[in-house]
Amino acid sequence: MKKILLCIALCGVVAGSAMAEKADSNKPTEIFADSASDDDVKQIRTLTGNVILTRGTLVMKAGKAVLRVDPEGYQFVTFTAAPGTVATFRQKRDGGDLWVEGQAERIEYDNKTEIVKLFSKAKLARLEGSRVTDEVEGAFISYDSRKEFFAVENTATGESKPGAGRVRMVIQPSNKPSAPATPGK
Repeated sequence: MKKILLCIALCGVVAGSAMAEKADSNKPTEIFADSASDDDVKQIRTLTGNVILTRGTLVMKAGKAVLRVDPEGYQFVTFTAAPGTVATFRQKRDGGDLWVEGQAERIEYDNKTEIVKLFSKAKLARLEGSRVTDEVEGAFISYDSRKEFFAVENTATGESKPGAGRVRMVIQPSNKPSAPATPGK
């Protein structure tokens, strides 16, 4: 099927945040998909087939995306993975070569709060260049890009339940140079 290019200049479909690359908030949003529909009355855009959304350094990919606009003009997007895959996102953080990336079967982005929620088989990693500095896995992850704060829960509903599973966190050692040894007297 012929690819459809949707250039949607929505003022904030996936807005930049205080800690995400600030320049992203001034960039247009581009969405590529195999097909799309737009219901102006309900303010819902549905994109299917190899969906790729980009806005500055932010890149989100999935099999399907549904964008909704509330009466105040805030956008909410739900990415759903194609069968047997995961939906993904990646965004540059301010300061140097710092990135955050995540994946899950479903990803929800709330432009009003700038929170990304990852549901089912969720993984989130913070990187310096290509080096992973922190990574977490769980059934559900909520990531606040303004505060650079994440929470991981052991069920895909976003709550922890005894016996429902475990979450995993890996923190890499710091690569800060050690202080030079002081010569003895």
